Amino acid sequence: MTDVYVTGHRNPDLDAVGAAIGYAELKQRLSDGDRFVAARLGDVNAQTAWALERSGVSEPEFLPHIRLRVRDVMQGCPVTAAEDDPVRRVGLAMAEQGLDMVPVLDGDGTLAGVMTERSLARMYIRESQAASNFSDRPVSVSAIAETLGGELVSGEDREVSGRLWVVSTAVGFLEGIIEEGDIAVIGDRPDAQRRALELGVSLLVASHGIRPTDEVLALAAERGATVIVSPLDSYVSARMVQLSVPCGALMACDPLTVSPEDVLADVTEQILEVDYRAGIVVDAEHRPLGVVSRSDLVNPERRRVLLVDHAERAQSVPGIEEAEIVEILDHHNIGSIETRIPVRATFDPVGSTATLVVERFRREGREPKEPTATVLLAAALSDTVILSSPTTTDRDRRVVAYLEGLLGLSAKAFGREMYEASSDVSNLSASEIVQRDAKEYLVGAGETVCVAQIETVGDTVMQRRDELLEALRELRDLRGYRMAALMVTDIVARDTRLLVAGETAAVSQAFEVDAREDVIDLPGVMSRKKQVAPRVLAAF
Repeated sequence: MTDVYVTGHRNPDLDAVGAAIGYAELKQRLSDGDRFVAARLGDVNAQTAWALERSGVSEPEFLPHIRLRVRDVMQGCPVTAAEDDPVRRVGLAMAEQGLDMVPVLDGDGTLAGVMTERSLARMYIRESQAASNFSDRPVSVSAIAETLGGELVSGEDREVSGRLWVVSTAVGFLEGIIEEGDIAVIGDRPDAQRRALELGVSLLVASHGIRPTDEVLALAAERGATVIVSPLDSYVSARMVQLSVPCGALMACDPLTVSPEDVLADVTEQILEVDYRAGIVVDAEHRPLGVVSRSDLVNPERRRVLLVDHAERAQSVPGIEEAEIVEILDHHNIGSIETRIPVRATFDPVGSTATLVVERFRREGREPKEPTATVLLAAALSDTVILSSPTTTDRDRRVVAYLEGLLGLSAKAFGREMYEASSDVSNLSASEIVQRDAKEYLVGAGETVCVAQIETVGDTVMQRRDELLEALRELRDLRGYRMAALMVTDIVARDTRLLVAGETAAVSQAFEVDAREDVIDLPGVMSRKKQVAPRVLAAF
């Protein structure tokens, strides 16, 4: 199942959030496989918070970017090992699964290291010209017996840590070679077995499946040695004993770890630099969740996104150029979004994207669930300013009437309650106000202008004119905008005062209205999309 994120624009208003919630619900009900997830690109404003609380709908998931993450390409961990697992057991599992590397866990299940093919190869290279020595990596007798497929016939399970010998020489040569605590692999040679025990071996491995004599076993018991009968020949038995060491003794102890939320491009170089060409994906408790290897980096599938209420790259989710856009549903002008393949794109001149979503529900013969219908009604009333905006169409009115009947309430009363509850911004800083519902627009020579809007009742916000203008200037300098403006729209008086930072003369000329101290009065102006943005863009 593939996730498709349904998202509006940055600094989301109620229409962007409501349309995302509603369209995600419809697409999910029509889908036979994909999972449609409503998302937001920023904090919700007061009006949206009110609508979500009123409807009982949860706030959409925050989507910081749409770039590929580690979790989008990682594979599961088919095999993990414990630190005390014998190397042979882990190696067999790696061979069976075709793995180059296996995560090794400590007793708490957290990542302790990784066992790699390189670790196994180094073990053989390091010991190819000398006796294997287990002093720095003791091995348990039970692990040796398991690896050999042998039988413990005398003594108790314990750890042994001496050197490993395969005895093929005359008995007289053993003195001076075998020392106390060593391990000896000996075939059906009772004299050599007895002498090895007399010299103090801690473990005797009898090869070829031949059980030592009662005399040898009695001597082993007397000396406190352990005896294992191996079904293998002496050479193979010795090699298997080497593979009985715990993998914790051979693992790489500082493996590359990544978070599932890491941007894939940010960790690619690190993954390619480590010898095993992989990163272990861990959670906050350092427990393995999966593995991302170099093969996962080759042509991975892009993340998928469905855009509502916008088609401007500057307004969309960061990383949109790296994503697969599957659809666009918007009521604004066709913006700067580019797609790699043909997609379904709707640019329909109605007052609200929520109107388009409800029309899609009805076209499919579906009704939105009551909570979703409540959010969609709030969104339609918000973007049309309770059906009074010049962008309002008969289609918006029909959709509002439909939702009004579906929910059994007065849309006008509902809308007034919403505006009254959300118009108080006295607790917000000037910086928060000028960024709260801001939209960016590309103008000539790759420059950007920003127009924010706040809908109010009365003159309270304009009493903060000076600090709002200062906040606009700071925002312009910070983001490098050619011009930043704030629409202060009084929904009762049905007018707007436009506060401008930068290029005030050009904006004033575009509206054919003189500015007074960087403020332009715009009687009857309510809509950013239809009445302000086109003139601002034309000025540049």
